[in-house]
Amino acid sequence: MAVSRQLRRGPRVRPASDRITHKGIKRLREQVRSLFAERYGRAAGDPGATTAPVPPLPNLASLPIFQTLLTHRSVRRFAARQLPSGTLEWLVAAAQSASTSSNLQTWSIVAISDPARKDAISRLCADQAFIREAPLFLIFCADLARLSAISAQEGQPGEGLGYLEMFLMAALDATLAAQNAVIAAEGLGLGTCYVGAARNKPRELAAELGCPERVVAVFGLAIGVPLPGQRTAIKPRLPQPVVLHREQWRPEDRTAELAGYDRIMRVFYDAQGMKPDGTWTQQSARRIATVASLRGRHALREALQSRGLLSAEPRAGTA
Repeated sequence: MAVSRQLRRGPRVRPASDRITHKGIKRLREQVRSLFAERYGRAAGDPGATTAPVPPLPNLASLPIFQTLLTHRSVRRFAARQLPSGTLEWLVAAAQSASTSSNLQTWSIVAISDPARKDAISRLCADQAFIREAPLFLIFCADLARLSAISAQEGQPGEGLGYLEMFLMAALDATLAAQNAVIAAEGLGLGTCYVGAARNKPRELAAELGCPERVVAVFGLAIGVPLPGQRTAIKPRLPQPVVLHREQWRPEDRTAELAGYDRIMRVFYDAQGMKPDGTWTQQSARRIATVASLRGRHALREALQSRGLLSAEPRAGTA
């Protein structure tokens, strides 16, 4: 009876005919607890990893939400199936339901399903085959063009548009929107994969998409039905003590936790049949080792300036 009352206090009340049984709740709770552990690699069986025990879930009504969130994984193989009619519009509605700074809504989406266009886009995004394979590829853009037009319409100078703050706001808003879309897509049983390579050649991609000035792609998102039989598992994340600081930043040495995470990732890679070149920490260090490691994104500032999204900001005390 207490469980039923707790469920009714949640964000959504199920009809009596569709209410979860006590046995179902218990099973789902154990699944979510197992997913929590797996997210930190405990399912990989490394007793040396420094991990906190699985905490109690504050509200049982949130079990399905956490089940969706904790089972997230990138999908890079898609079945040759089109998405049901209306899928795009529902995903955009979910994206637009995300928070947006000052309600300025400084982002837009270019949805691509035409095979020829996906091929052209893929070649600009590190030539990744799964972009061509996905039935839907969304490109999330930082969009200050709309706000620029509104500013002109209202007779305002729009001086703030060229500052880093506005681009950062647009990029953050686009990211929040995309994550909502990802959660909605996964709730529909679809697979997704973010594509940061959309920033490799920002000028060329903007030209291919026909983006106006003050619009630039910040990342792509491949969406489709996962190909059956894929060997995709939940990729472990860093232990919470590495990323969680309570009250104030803790400067403690996290060498032990990182070493434990390297072991966890080694087990994960072996289970997935992957042959990485070194540990996670070694790969991460190489990813930022040189300008070439940025894969063309070192020129992002110049690209933003050429697109009208960033101007030289005056130093403090100057006009």
